[in-house]
Amino acid sequence: MLISCVAYQDGKKLADIPVADISEFIVLPDAFVWVALKDAAQAELAEMQDEFGLHELAVEDARVGHQRPKIEEYGDSLFVVLHAVELIDGELHIGEVDVFVGATYVLSNRTRYRQGFGDVRVRCERETHHLKQGTAFILYALMDEIVDRYFPVVDALEAALWKIEERIFASPAHRSTLEQLYQLKRKVVLFKHAVAPLMEAVGKLDGGRVPHIVANSTDYFRDVHDHLHRINTAIDSIRDTISTAIQVNLSMISLEDNNVNKRLAAWAAIFAVATGLVGVWGMNFEHMPELKWKFGYPLALSIVVSTCGYLYYRFRKSGWL
Repeated sequence: MLISCVAYQDGKKLADIPVADISEFIVLPDAFVWVALKDAAQAELAEMQDEFGLHELAVEDARVGHQRPKIEEYGDSLFVVLHAVELIDGELHIGEVDVFVGATYVLSNRTRYRQGFGDVRVRCERETHHLKQGTAFILYALMDEIVDRYFPVVDALEAALWKIEERIFASPAHRSTLEQLYQLKRKVVLFKHAVAPLMEAVGKLDGGRVPHIVANSTDYFRDVHDHLHRINTAIDSIRDTISTAIQVNLSMISLEDNNVNKRLAAWAAIFAVATGLVGVWGMNFEHMPELKWKFGYPLALSIVVSTCGYLYYRFRKSGWL
């Protein structure tokens, strides 16, 4: 679906144009066209391929989707795959934004992602002195916006982890807490798959052999790389903390089980002593001490109760009961 198709020249917006007129504008000096698509159909991608001369391999990747974050160079053009991350009702959703960048065009296509990039277009049109740099600044602005949207996700994951950590010590360990930790770890791993490859790819735009099309914008991409590095470090920290929390929760469960076993062992010892004493006096021998004594029965009960009471006191004092 076509979202917008706008022509720019010398850092200023010329007009919203139909797709059929793209070829008339990209031949103007210092002009380029920015096309935004959402869930583009194969026919739309084929039309854009004809208009801009997109490389067939890049178009095929965009058509198939579910690509790893990457930046690929095809001659004088770039094909960039970005993962857009958003939390919806506590669930992590990974969308994809494919960006084709050439000297006279920028084509973006977002799939499986609800939020648009209208604010990016407003920013670029407002900062005309930056827009004069050409399509490289638009690529930076899109990447910067997507990366900036990672920060609220990091904050949400950290907040969820803190709540789970509080429950670990505030109440007895439960299986549900362990399940929540594993679910959170799964989200962090998915997030990591979106950030780490992109950080590696962006690093190629601010050092070494930089593609010609972004040669004048390396400082901006260095800023994006710095943000990605901070996010990646935070993700690693969250993942390590989750692993520690899982071990702590398992230890708490083991301690709880040990406490239960101690209580059962203590009660078993108490009843074993009572059973042993009663068993001795319950043997059917004709000649037994105090068998005919009228105080024998109360004495036997007193000994049993006193012994059990003493054992209970000792176990209670030692923390077993």
